[in-house]
Amino acid sequence: MRTAIYARVSTANNGQDPMVQVRELREYCERRGWAITSEYVDVGFSGSKEKRPELDRLMADAHRRRFDCVVVWKFDRFARSVSHLLRALETFKAQGIEFVSFSEQMDTSTPAGKMVFTVLGAVAELERSLIVERVKAGLRNARAKGKVLGRPKRVLDLEQIAGLRAQGFGWKKIARTMGVGVSTVLRVASDGVSRRCNACTRGQITNHEGEGLENRNGTLRRRQRGSAIPRKLSPATPAVSASAGAN
Repeated sequence: MRTAIYARVSTANNGQDPMVQVRELREYCERRGWAITSEYVDVGFSGSKEKRPELDRLMADAHRRRFDCVVVWKFDRFARSVSHLLRALETFKAQGIEFVSFSEQMDTSTPAGKMVFTVLGAVAELERSLIVERVKAGLRNARAKGKVLGRPKRVLDLEQIAGLRAQGFGWKKIARTMGVGVSTVLRVASDGVSRRCNACTRGQITNHEGEGLENRNGTLRRRQRGSAIPRKLSPATPAVSASAGAN
């Protein structure tokens, strides 16, 4: 069986030597007839830190299936929190990699080891459920006190958007100028044109002007799907009266 060894010490200048762990793990693998393909040793990193150079390299190699088993000297050498340990074990399980803790004599390939893995999973699930309940309770308490949850709303000026478009600004530049996303600017512009089109149907503007606005509204919606869009949002030129045309 291809085996990877992981060892860790928090400090290197207080008499802690990672080779104490590595030596015992080598002897253990030799007794079981396992071939050691990789050794990962973190020196000077706390177990509370999930990001460690050698641990990160081990997890990356696990995704590449470069070994079939991971052996550690003790649980706390690998991870201090149950959630971190369980995430790593779930990753190993998904890749078909066994996990062995030398000091606790836990081996996920044995029935007893699988039972420990199941218990750890139940504990982690309970922890997640308690966190969710605490978050929900905090939200209810905040609402009861009258606090407004969520991000504050931004009110955009449609006339400012139209003015910037008239100056030749693109939608991305307008969004940067106003400090919002491009989709937000497009939505506000489209909603503004829709409102003016609705006013047209109520007889508040001329029919010809309303047709121009409706056409621009359709063009705005096509722009959101990737089509081209005109540079201006200004109303179309009113139609010339029949009497004026006759003159």
